[in-house]
Amino acid sequence: MASGYQVLTEEQAEHFLAKGFVVIPECFSVEAAAELTDTVWTRLGYDHDDAKSWAEPSVHMPTHRHLDVKEFAPKAWLAACDLLGGEERIRPPFAWGDGFIVNLWQGADRPWEPASPTSPGWHKDGDFFRHFLDSPEQGLLTLVLWSDVRHQGGATFAAADSVGPVARYLAERPAGVLPLDFDIAHLIGQCSEFVEATGSVGDVYLLHPFILHAKAQNILRVPRLITNPPVHLAEPMRFDRERYDDHSLVEKAILRGLGVERYEFTPTAPREKVVPERVRRQERMKADEARRLAARS
Repeated sequence: MASGYQVLTEEQAEHFLAKGFVVIPECFSVEAAAELTDTVWTRLGYDHDDAKSWAEPSVHMPTHRHLDVKEFAPKAWLAACDLLGGEERIRPPFAWGDGFIVNLWQGADRPWEPASPTSPGWHKDGDFFRHFLDSPEQGLLTLVLWSDVRHQGGATFAAADSVGPVARYLAERPAGVLPLDFDIAHLIGQCSEFVEATGSVGDVYLLHPFILHAKAQNILRVPRLITNPPVHLAEPMRFDRERYDDHSLVEKAILRGLGVERYEFTPTAPREKVVPERVRRQERMKADEARRLAARS
């Protein structure tokens, strides 16, 4: 184990700096996952054993329950602390919920296509705030695997070389960028290294917040369940700390993307919250799910 890290090795730390993500395996058990996912099919109103009932190819479900990650998946929690420079830099709570992103048959009507800049759906997470280079709203992204995720089975595509392009894009825009205003085609067009985030129940991908990603096809038609909650920072990121090694690995990855070891950044516009349509849609879904759950009990 590397000195100074609680979970990460030096190899994993360097992988994060170079590729923008790290995989932490076996963060929780199959049994723990089953307990949280037990009501998914009731909530969806679908029959697990009848694929003809799966009306939507994928569903981004609302959240009913929350889990304290520090207790539920301590290895994932400590790895997040390693990446962000310590627990004191994280704004609590670091919670996961049952707002599953269920991929049932996304893109199953066409032959498999590996990830490329022309794949549909590339985006930068964060539809709820104006984005700056130092935004505290997302210190990390997570992909929590609540089911096994197989090749061609609806995994997430991640652009492993997108931190640099996004960092430079935001550095050039100190007034910030609203969620729908990113020039995604320009950003993903600079990328050429793509990863299919497969794995087993209990695996957790911790990703840099600047990683562009997209929903992959599920031509296997095997239900895939993940969640992707962000980790919030207590304060905005800094790129001008007194010593280079005082920067978190997330901050160092941004500095590497900018090609410098120190960078002074000051937003020129106020930080701004955004209420996405997703929230309103999920409020309606949550009421429908609650009715189905009540009828089940």
